Amino acid sequence: MPTINTEKVCYVAVKARELESEDEGMDADASNATDDKFVSVLTEDAYDSVRNEIASFIEAMDDDEQAELVALTWVGRGEFAADEWDDAVRQARQRRKGPTSSYLLGIPLLASYLENGLGEFGESCALFAADRQ
Repeated sequence: MPTINTEKVCYVAVKARELESEDEGMDADASNATDDKFVSVLTEDAYDSVRNEIASFIEAMDDDEQAELVALTWVGRGEFAADEWDDAVRQARQRRKGPTSSYLLGIPLLASYLENGLGEFGESCALFAADRQ
């Protein structure tokens, strides 16, 4: 069972969703719209302020919280089941290479995975989202 504060997870999820929505529709970095048939692509440097805000928030977490955030992401995308929580956290600690924020922000659909992971433990961001409105 995760011990990380649900509000922290939801904050990351909300900000990640904000980043996903801001990236959508951006022009490709080195692309010609005619060549790529006008397909929308994500850009690495779109909306640096939101990306930096999420990264700073994640890096301010202690090592245990960061490992749990990664483990929740893995549970949310089906790599681990909820009853394998301790193993997921252990592997998150062992596999860590570089900043946790860089790893997490490189995962498409991060917000959905975090929300799904919380859902596996009976938690939700619904109240958090309602409080922010």
